[in-house]
Amino acid sequence: MNATDRTPADLLRSALAADPARPLVTFYDDATGERVELSVATFANWVAKTANLLQGELSVEPGDRVALLLPGHWQTAVWLLACASVGAVADVAGEPGAADVVVSGPDSLEAARTCSGERVALALRPLGGRFPQPPEGFLDYAVEVPGQSDLFRPYAPVDPEEPALIVAGREFSGAEVVERARAEAAGLGLTGPGSRLLSGRPYDTWEGLAAGLYSPLATGASVVLCRNLDVLPEERLTQRLEAERVTATAR
Repeated sequence: MNATDRTPADLLRSALAADPARPLVTFYDDATGERVELSVATFANWVAKTANLLQGELSVEPGDRVALLLPGHWQTAVWLLACASVGAVADVAGEPGAADVVVSGPDSLEAARTCSGERVALALRPLGGRFPQPPEGFLDYAVEVPGQSDLFRPYAPVDPEEPALIVAGREFSGAEVVERARAEAAGLGLTGPGSRLLSGRPYDTWEGLAAGLYSPLATGASVVLCRNLDVLPEERLTQRLEAERVTATAR
């Protein structure tokens, strides 16, 4: 990857320039049987559309706090990179009442209502499907995002030294996210392009985010992100490791 990359959004741009067709995030939900594979190009397209939704319709500016009440999921990964693209602070499992915008999954809608700003709801259905009935007081992400532009340009440059992420009570700048992701990659078994890490860690800690997104992105690797991995029988897990050509695991 490019040594000059200073923010997570920089990492994604470099990945897109290097090999847009390679897999970046392969997502499994072992409670539903869902499997989604996103190439770098497809993932970047979702990020661009989501960043345009943030910057445009939601009027999010650099430094604004976006509470992400979402599980480990491919759409959560998209939101993390979209916030980085705009310069917003992604506050994972953050307090909605203290946020400028809240983004909620279907299980946290009541808590999300304490946000006085814009509220976005994700159904987290297969293939990014919408809610059968949109929750009152929320924008349905699956309805709003398809019409957004595939090209994103921030209104203001993103400062890599400004806060970019809050997780488990700790704040990181964009530059810190990139530096830590690179520094911890080897310990996760990521040796560079071609590495493929299976992570069953949730997204509510730095360790989960590093394994499930940032370290693979920072090293030209890819991630097999598994939600509800604990319900998968061991023999099925062995089959998955072989089928997905996994080179390292984080469970």
